[in-house]
Amino acid sequence: MNHVDLRRLLADCPDLPPGRVVGADEVPAMWVGDAAPAPGLWETLHRAHPRTGLWPLLLAPLDRSADFRPWLSGELSPPAVTDPARHDPHELLRTWWDGLGPEEEEGEDEEEELGAVLAPFGRTWPGAAPSTPVPATDADECARIRASVLESAPNLRIGLVAAPGGAAALAACGWTGPANHAGTGRIAAVLADWEHRFGIRVVRAGFDTLELSVPAPPTTREAALRVAAEHVALCPDQVFQGTGSLTAYADLLVGSHEWMFWWD
Repeated sequence: MNHVDLRRLLADCPDLPPGRVVGADEVPAMWVGDAAPAPGLWETLHRAHPRTGLWPLLLAPLDRSADFRPWLSGELSPPAVTDPARHDPHELLRTWWDGLGPEEEEGEDEEEELGAVLAPFGRTWPGAAPSTPVPATDADECARIRASVLESAPNLRIGLVAAPGGAAALAACGWTGPANHAGTGRIAAVLADWEHRFGIRVVRAGFDTLELSVPAPPTTREAALRVAAEHVALCPDQVFQGTGSLTAYADLLVGSHEWMFWWD
């Protein structure tokens, strides 16, 4: 969206609390509220999205930085983000999976250790997990419930991005949280695919973190393992700096209505 588009859309939201348009290199990225949101604001803005075209995000800062990084510190860069539509999400996941492991040349012991961490799939990409059809109304309600819980955190603010959904909003605002792993356009392509396949909604974004709502999580370890493989391809730190194994991570996904990601 360009400068005129964002401000025009904001003009159609007369009941917004005090806030400001932010961006970098004179490119407007998003609107950010000046204070913690009132209870229910995310839900109100989310329900208005079909009319306003503005997707709400709960924004978290890096630690408790005075400049509310990256949202108010000039670190958003919409021109630097590729168009998510240019990327094949399933090919991205397969490529990332194939690249898992240490960057240096691996010996036999390292290969065996990596295979154990990624068991039962090892080095073999298992393919995308089966889709879980979810009505949009259920997916949206799950997101509103999760947002209502998160809004009580005192250090969050509301952001609004001119975008058709949460995945697109991350790309449109120029968020660069996963830059050490992949460009935001590629990450957003996978998230957009998950919006369609699993009904996820992007609810909260931080400096290098994301939280998604999940209306229909996997209910068995077998199903969760396939989903976990996608998560680890997207965000290897979930296992390599987290649970230590794919199976342990999959156990966390069974029945969980929140998916959380962190990139080092």
